[in-house]
Amino acid sequence: MFDFRSLTFPHCFGDALTRLRYNAAYFRMNYAIVILLILFLSLLWHPISLIVLIVMLAAWLFLYFLRDEPLVLFGSTVVTIVLLFLTSATMNILVALLIAVVVVAVHTMLRKTEDLHVDEENAGLMTGPAGSSA
Repeated sequence: MFDFRSLTFPHCFGDALTRLRYNAAYFRMNYAIVILLILFLSLLWHPISLIVLIVMLAAWLFLYFLRDEPLVLFGSTVVTIVLLFLTSATMNILVALLIAVVVVAVHTMLRKTEDLHVDEENAGLMTGPAGSSA
């Protein structure tokens, strides 16, 4: 399941950025799970925040991931973050998110991309901010 040969240090900064781009597209669902797991573990000592997170995760799961066409709500990410910050666990959430970003960044930089098969157009790597070609 885990192959140490797939982890190497990038040769240069450009290689690191390429790995970041491809691995972020390829492992995006895994990275979301890792970030949410770290956030969940950090909220074990804040039960109200944990309940808010679980309710929001259930809403995200139903409205975005389990539908054939995801329902796009304006600012749904912002609503989730604001609700969590209103539960007075701000420092805990920020530290957990920082740790999660570091874990994900380390994996994206160390994971080789030669054996990954990503359709760049479907992953959104070839489009600009407005959806036009870059």
